[in-house]
Amino acid sequence: MRKLLSSPVNMPLSDAENQVYQNALKYVTPLSLNLMAVKVTHRPDDFLGWCGELARLCREELNKDLLEDEQLLPLKKLQDILEAGFTLSQFKMARIAPWPIFASFIEQQSTIHALDERLRLLNYLDEIRQQPLADLIVEDRLAFSGKHTTQHDYSIYNFDVEWFAGTKGAKVFHTLLEQSPEKFDAALAHIPLTGEVSHANYQSFVNDFQQIFKEYTQTKAQGEKAPLAVATRLLAMRRPDQFIALNNNKIDILCQGLSIAKLKNTDFSSYWHDMIGTMRTFAWWHQAQPEIVEANSDANEGEESSQDEATGNKENRELILWKNRAVLIDLFLFADADLAPNSNYIKLREKMLNKAKSKSKATPKKRSKESAEILVDKALTSEDLPAYLQGKRDSIIIQVKNGKSVEQAIGLMRAIFG
Repeated sequence: MRKLLSSPVNMPLSDAENQVYQNALKYVTPLSLNLMAVKVTHRPDDFLGWCGELARLCREELNKDLLEDEQLLPLKKLQDILEAGFTLSQFKMARIAPWPIFASFIEQQSTIHALDERLRLLNYLDEIRQQPLADLIVEDRLAFSGKHTTQHDYSIYNFDVEWFAGTKGAKVFHTLLEQSPEKFDAALAHIPLTGEVSHANYQSFVNDFQQIFKEYTQTKAQGEKAPLAVATRLLAMRRPDQFIALNNNKIDILCQGLSIAKLKNTDFSSYWHDMIGTMRTFAWWHQAQPEIVEANSDANEGEESSQDEATGNKENRELILWKNRAVLIDLFLFADADLAPNSNYIKLREKMLNKAKSKSKATPKKRSKESAEILVDKALTSEDLPAYLQGKRDSIIIQVKNGKSVEQAIGLMRAIFG
């Protein structure tokens, strides 16, 4: 452990990395005896690996039972610093990486960052992006805006809608979105769905977005301040190739990683000029669109595809990453083994499956007929459903409207008529 702790002294550290190392040492001191008891078998020779390995040892190998109460805070601070250092080192690569290295790195992070689930979300939104928010069912509108609810049937929404930047805590925003979705449509209409997004496009969006909050004077006579983080979620879901999605937890570390001044959650100007402007200097962002490759059906004949339609066939995977390249900068942030399993989709799926096993008598939440119809119709497009289920559409809709999940309703029809 002593060699591991001192090894960064011999590494070529940037000023930011050296500051991280010095800050880490401050919190190593009160934990030194506990750390010395940890067996070290891997000593990376780069700062990125050093941060990752020491963070792992603190998380998995350190005997927490031997810690005093006053040591818990230094441990938490040390872990936070190491995770920040890990992210900073990865962003060093992001700032200089050409497209092949960027795409390869994103794929390498696939498991720990739940890349396939994230791409299922982005693919789903790509299919509804051209529709006005005002015309979407509530579940789809919340999927676009980043708020997960138990109404997101896991058999339809097989992804966590809060990936990239959840907005569950933005109560005023969701009140306004529910009351006047057409106002947000008017703001988003300034952002073209294809081609270049100019500063004029962005500023027109900002003006309309801020006005929505300014007019909301229910609790403040002068209106509410428009939150930058929520705006970036909407922008990134409309154009994931152009915008980075922010939340309050990500702003600081992303600014450090991109070597820009920290943004305030109301600083729309710096978001465009500093954060998006900096990203637009990166080589991988300027990569030309990869060509669409026709899938070779003969080569795959008789074999099951290892990837579903949501994440794309192997040939066009690169194109999918390119279309979402700006928002996928999230995969340069630190992640541990707990990130992917804590997806709201997975937690809801397990909860519902356990609930079904225990035959809970809890009163199910009813859906609107419109919502039930849309969810059922999406499920019935699956090619593996037998033909007789298509004729049971109305019966399935009734079951879903009364609170059953689509999967449960289809299962019931199978049990009765199959």
